[in-house]
Amino acid sequence: MLPAFREPAEVTDTAMPAQSASATGTAFTVILAVSLCHGINDIMQSLLSAIYPLLKDNYGLDFWQIGLLTFTFQLTASLLQPVVGMITDRKPMPFSLPVGMTASLIGLIVVAYAGHYWILLIGASLIGIGSSIFHPEASRIARLASGGRHGMAQSLFQVGGNAGQAIGPLLAAFIVVPYGQTSVAWFAVGSLLGIVVLYQVGNWYKRFQERIATSAKSAAPVLTLPRRRVAWALVVLTILVLSKNAYMAGLSSYYTFYVIEKFGVSVQMSQILLFAFLGACALGILLGGPFGDRFGQKAMIWFSIVGVIPFTLALPYANYEWTIVLTIIIGLIMSSAFSNIVVFAQELVPGRVGMIAGIFFGFAFGMGGIAAALLGVVADARGIEYVYRLCSYLPLLGLLTVFLPNMKQARAMRA
Repeated sequence: MLPAFREPAEVTDTAMPAQSASATGTAFTVILAVSLCHGINDIMQSLLSAIYPLLKDNYGLDFWQIGLLTFTFQLTASLLQPVVGMITDRKPMPFSLPVGMTASLIGLIVVAYAGHYWILLIGASLIGIGSSIFHPEASRIARLASGGRHGMAQSLFQVGGNAGQAIGPLLAAFIVVPYGQTSVAWFAVGSLLGIVVLYQVGNWYKRFQERIATSAKSAAPVLTLPRRRVAWALVVLTILVLSKNAYMAGLSSYYTFYVIEKFGVSVQMSQILLFAFLGACALGILLGGPFGDRFGQKAMIWFSIVGVIPFTLALPYANYEWTIVLTIIIGLIMSSAFSNIVVFAQELVPGRVGMIAGIFFGFAFGMGGIAAALLGVVADARGIEYVYRLCSYLPLLGLLTVFLPNMKQARAMRA
């Protein structure tokens, strides 16, 4: 039996005055529970990309077909996540989380026993549907349990996902590669654990919503900036997410092929190097949110952009040792921004936590999928190394951060 989840004092997911938010408690058990399940969810996702070399050999796939697998998975997630978020903003669905995990579990089993390429696409789409159901509500629950420390809660929630993404390639290297594609189904045990935990979280969420129903209706969201300024800021944040996730998709989807082709490493070693990169991403996520709470989300977004550009430009020309070092630095710095981007956007549009989480998680997945598909076509035509040179310039789009509003001034005006 899981320990009882403590209900925080925060009464609504709309914007709160700073002094009130700081006074509320933080339900760490709830945040850690959804973070754990985020890790399980993303292990299932990362297993798909981690076994691409195996699938390529088993089914005789071209790079564009590898890209289409990523596109199929991430497109189903990106299309449904904003819809799920908008619906649950109006009508919370506490038990949608275990339903989403179940869809991913089924998709994992389909991938394990797929007899044809088109069945792989069905399995990838089911994993994407499960992800689209999971992320908006899980992100909302993390915010509700944050006690006002939204950056910290979002980081803890996201680091579970990044840890899952990092562990996936290791599991692929030491379990799936030696034992074959059907061994993917073994990870259904972890999915069953996630379903049980999410059912407990759903019970907590249901009790929480019943307790705050009256106060939530009376707490009206406060728009802190003119609508036109908010719309422009959301466009800028969207472009930032596009550039970051297009770069990350290119790096993570084809990193194993890149180091195998350029440096002649084994498949297992390529998986270990991918684990090092994704582990650095997880650490960056973990540190980014608390630093954003302390120094401001905009400052952390700036840091991730200015800090990462020299390393992305140098990566395509680095030797083997420096490639390992640079990818770890890039993962650490670039990933520190995403939780801050989500929190920044949620503050811009108070009362629409699920919709914003759905748009940004969904957009991140969708743009990553489109980028992976397009980069696969480019890789077939020009080679993997050309793709890495092309992607090195994408972080320059992050300089648009200069157009984001000063939220400290906006909060002062609202107060």
